[in-house]
Amino acid sequence: MQVLLIEDDERIAGPLAEGLGRYGFTVERARTGAAALAAPEPEMVLLDLGLPDMDGIDVCRALRQRSNVPIIMITARGEEIDRVLGLELGADDYLAKPFGVRELVARIRAVTRRTRPPVMVQPARAPGTGHAPPSDAAQHIGPLTLDRRTRQVHLAGRAVALAPKEFDLLAYLAQDPGAVCSRQQIVDQVWDPHFFGPTKTLDVHVAALRRKLGDPAWIETIRRVGFRLHVPDGTTPTADSVPGHDETPG
Repeated sequence: MQVLLIEDDERIAGPLAEGLGRYGFTVERARTGAAALAAPEPEMVLLDLGLPDMDGIDVCRALRQRSNVPIIMITARGEEIDRVLGLELGADDYLAKPFGVRELVARIRAVTRRTRPPVMVQPARAPGTGHAPPSDAAQHIGPLTLDRRTRQVHLAGRAVALAPKEFDLLAYLAQDPGAVCSRQQIVDQVWDPHFFGPTKTLDVHVAALRRKLGDPAWIETIRRVGFRLHVPDGTTPTADSVPGHDETPG
């Protein structure tokens, strides 16, 4: 795997690159935010927030605007606001210094599993029909339209730009609109059963999704249980808005 390490401190970058190399990673290094943004797109980004020319948060924002490359923030900043801001801007994980190479490798592997597109097993087409299988069809929930094939979302005809994990979260909740999904179920399915990230990662993504949908009532919090997708105006989704059971969670 090709990894771009964005770190200006040689005392950290050198041993880190050497350690990752022992695990089979190919590490390219950028010492500044400008160099990182000019580098060819890697398979994984390890991003330090304290760069000499620009804030790592701005680098994260710029990378996410043009690419879905997985991003792990590695930084000495331990404040919750930094973690929340980074995750809201599209970072996939956050690792506070100091940390060991083995922990970082575990995080890289976990993020890779979570961000790798799932293999979609499509049901066979019925003989003599030219219709696409149900999972190819866009799902309509009130004014919300969700297309898993193209990973696009529209609300009342208006495109809604979602980060990859925000789309995955919405798609999972949309499998059964109105049904309550526990926090653990969501983390296991949308992230990973062995997720290493901060405990507030789910809450951060729910908040971002509510904001982008324009109404917090779209995702209802069920206290001490989890969340459910809910049409704000009370419209009950029709039967054809619910995907079939053979569809793989988004």
